[in-house]
Order: sequence, then structure tokens, then C-alpha cells
Amino acid sequence: MLLQEIHKFLADYFQANDCEVTEHSHGHLTVQLTEEIDKELMNRPFYWHYLEKTGGVPNPMSVTFITDQEKCPPDLKGEHIHLGSPRLHQIFQSAKKLSRFTRQYHLHQEGRQTPLLPWLVLNVKVSYKCDRKRDVLRSVGLHLINGRVVEGFHDRLLSIPLTPKIPDYSYTISPLIMPKSGFIRVENYLRSGIELEDHTWAEAAIERWEKDERLLNHFYEDSSDEHSESYQIEKKALQEQYEPRVIISLINGGLFYLKDDAIS
Repeated sequence: MLLQEIHKFLADYFQANDCEVTEHSHGHLTVQLTEEIDKELMNRPFYWHYLEKTGGVPNPMSVTFITDQEKCPPDLKGEHIHLGSPRLHQIFQSAKKLSRFTRQYHLHQEGRQTPLLPWLVLNVKVSYKCDRKRDVLRSVGLHLINGRVVEGFHDRLLSIPLTPKIPDYSYTISPLIMPKSGFIRVENYLRSGIELEDHTWAEAAIERWEKDERLLNHFYEDSSDEHSESYQIEKKALQEQYEPRVIISLINGGLFYLKDDAIS
């Protein structure tokens, strides 16, 4: 990750979380944190606990992050951020947590009242596991009015201007399919598709498992310890290594209110 990429990531992170960037150069940015982000990053639990007890006025910190010292004034003071710094890792984790779910609206240029229709979008990782592993990323959109399912939804969203606040001349259509039911529909859709896939990889893993289990049994066949603890541990280890599994894990998702013709 290059210095400019780190710098851009920080700027995007703070702006996305409503923190005001009060100073910004190619090598640093000074940020006025919100109360939420101060609590998220600055490790001041006693301060915030005291305010909650006394009813005091919150005073979130202003922090300067230096991403490239050579492009900053020599006397600038701040926290140096680089790829291995604990603070950057902390912000990565925070971004992952805070961006897990979102609600976005189609930012259109219509000069009249325009309905925006709800889509539930889930970005998931499908992991095919045995003694080998393969991960497939999938982005699935579910239209919460008519139940239409669209694959590769994230790529389609890249060309649509979005905003976290409902734009002027817009109103939202209430979903007929509630998001909770939508989650179940998408899960069933994914599972049904996976069941129809070619599973020779799993059959091959079972064959390798059986081969190694025969070797294990042969090793213990002349031993009185066939049912010993060590035998059971090794047998269990073979199962954990070879047993085919398909795991669907959610990366992130959200509700997207889009114009009727946004997704062809």
C-alpha cells in the first residue's frame, strides 16, 4: 500500500464518518473527530464515562495524521501513519466494522418527484474448504418489491452516484419483502446454486481422507492402542483436514434505494 493510498484511505474514512478535515496537504491531514469516532479510536473511556455521569459538554479531539513527512512543514507535529502502524490497523478494523451495513440513495438529476425502489445488497464470501481452500466473492442484490435477484451487484453500483441522505425530489417506496426475509431469500438462493455446482473437489477430498485414514488404521492395527486417545486425536485431525465444507460468510451489505431503471 503506497503512501498516497494510505493518505486517501484516511481522508475517505474520516469524511465518510462525518469528521471535518480542517487541514489537508499531500503529506498530512488534521481532523476534527466526531464523538462517535473519538470513542472509536482515541481510547478515552474514563473521559467519556465522566461526561456521561456529569452531563458535561463533549469535546472530541482534533488530531493531525502525518502520512509523508517529506511533504509536510518540518515543525508539524502529529501522529505518523504508515503501513505497519498500530493506528492504521485500528482504523482498518474500525472501517470494516462501521461499513458493515449502509443505507444509500440514488443521487439523480431529475427535476421532479422520483420514486426510489429498495434493494437489499449482500456481499458475501463463499469458502470451499477441505485440505485445500478456494474463496469466491459474490455480490447479490434482491429487489424488495418484486423479488428479482441480480448477481454482480457491486459492479453495477459503481456507475450509480449514491448519497447517504435522500436527495431532493425523491421519495422511497416501502419494501414488500422485509430485509430480514430478504436475508433468508438470498441465503436460500446461494445455497440452491451451490447444490447444483460440480462437487468433484469434495469427492476427491473424501478419497484423500479415506486413503490417509486407511494408513492411520494400518499403523494402529497391531497395537492395543487402536482406541487410545492418540488414535482418536489423529483420526479427528484427519476429519478436520479433509472433510468438505462450504461456508457462506457475510462481508457487508446494505439497503440501496434506486431509480426504477438503474439496474437493467
